[in-house]
Amino acid sequence: MSGRSKSRSSARLSAVQALYQHEMEGTPAAKLIDDFHQHYIGREIDDEGEIAEAEIAFFDDIVKGVLARRDEIDGIIEERLSAGWNLKRLDKTMLQILRAGTYELLARPDVPLGSAISEYVDVAHAFFDRPEPSFVNGVLDGVAKAVRS
Repeated sequence: MSGRSKSRSSARLSAVQALYQHEMEGTPAAKLIDDFHQHYIGREIDDEGEIAEAEIAFFDDIVKGVLARRDEIDGIIEERLSAGWNLKRLDKTMLQILRAGTYELLARPDVPLGSAISEYVDVAHAFFDRPEPSFVNGVLDGVAKAVRS
């Protein structure tokens, strides 16, 4: 994996964690982003080892973009969920993965569609076992078909 690819993967993982923190604590965006710059990105977290240095501008874009377009993003995700499902039924971490992935598919045409989906499936693997990564793949594939047709 190239250095840029690793730094973007780390940015995606960190963005999902930051969005989760925002969802749970309501941390204002500017403080949230500053906290991650200062205390989390590229630092050792507990005994889990070091988080690779992240592409800061990419991290910032995902976090700010998701927060700015949250209603639009949530609508797109909800349209792709099976009957009987809604955003409130989703695990909070899963929701942040889907939001970040949807934002990237919507707003980052510089990122190849397959790469974006694959990266968020990998993020899902960091938090979940089967079937959640497959769920991420299915929802984001539906999002991609809708927003990058």
